[in-house]
Amino acid sequence: MQLCLSVKNVSKRFGDKMAVDDISLIVHRGEIYGLLGPNGAGKTTLLSMIAGIIEPDSGEILVNGLNVLDPRIRGMVGYCPQEAIVYDDLTGLENMMFYAGLQGLSGNHVKRKCKELLDQMGLSEYANKKVRTYSSGMKKRLSFAISLIGDPELLLLDEPTVGMDPRIRRSVWESILRLKEEGKTIILATHYMEEADELSDRVAIMNSGRIIVEDSPENLKKKYGPRAVIDVKLAEPIMESKSIIEKIRLYASEGEVIYKDDVLRIHVDDPDIVSPKIISEMVGKGVKLKSLKITTPTLEDVFLRLTGRRLVEE
Repeated sequence: MQLCLSVKNVSKRFGDKMAVDDISLIVHRGEIYGLLGPNGAGKTTLLSMIAGIIEPDSGEILVNGLNVLDPRIRGMVGYCPQEAIVYDDLTGLENMMFYAGLQGLSGNHVKRKCKELLDQMGLSEYANKKVRTYSSGMKKRLSFAISLIGDPELLLLDEPTVGMDPRIRRSVWESILRLKEEGKTIILATHYMEEADELSDRVAIMNSGRIIVEDSPENLKKKYGPRAVIDVKLAEPIMESKSIIEKIRLYASEGEVIYKDDVLRIHVDDPDIVSPKIISEMVGKGVKLKSLKITTPTLEDVFLRLTGRRLVEE
């Protein structure tokens, strides 16, 4: 497979905080490469360095064999930042044309391209409305469209669906997959495990500025996830949750139990054997159960097992 991006031993420090710590990775042409991790893991800093916005303290980043600071790669990389950088006093189309101009693009054919991109993002009916009237999700989609103006080979997407409802999020996923079919190389930074799982060919799980593991989503779940997960939905909150959870940990693989929103999520290796014991333990303690479901592990379960913390902390 042809190489698109090479990151070699890259580090970046801000004061006392090591934001990116000796990261190396390669991304092949036409691949969707996911960066999965919680807020503060270093995803945005890494993407900013790949985009050439900030310089690494050490290491090297190459796109198509060229250093990212080389002016020749300017049109090769499109960047959709986590916070949409758009102008409220301009319309959506005016924002598109402004950013096209910054790339030296102009003319009627460019205007047509901008309108097409707005249509792809579901924004055509808002193209001539001031951006101040846009929701945060609409601004994010506008930012996504802007990143595509120059027809880049490498697309960097930083939390592209934050603030979007499920229907719009799904439409953005479809846009990302369509871009992959067109031959684009995409790096997707997200803290949504289902987004990384659904879209990525390979995923690098990041924590505290480092990549702790990298593989396809399926391989990660097979290698590091539990054999199964038991989701127990409770009819009412547990009054003595700490003592009950400690009891249930005895049946969980590596003691992994999550209690959130009246649901107990329990990692197990032998669900058929363990499930009756868990039910008996909880009923014996007077806990009222609504349902019990045995499911397959997710990338969040992998992250929990590798780091001891959840992707989204309370």
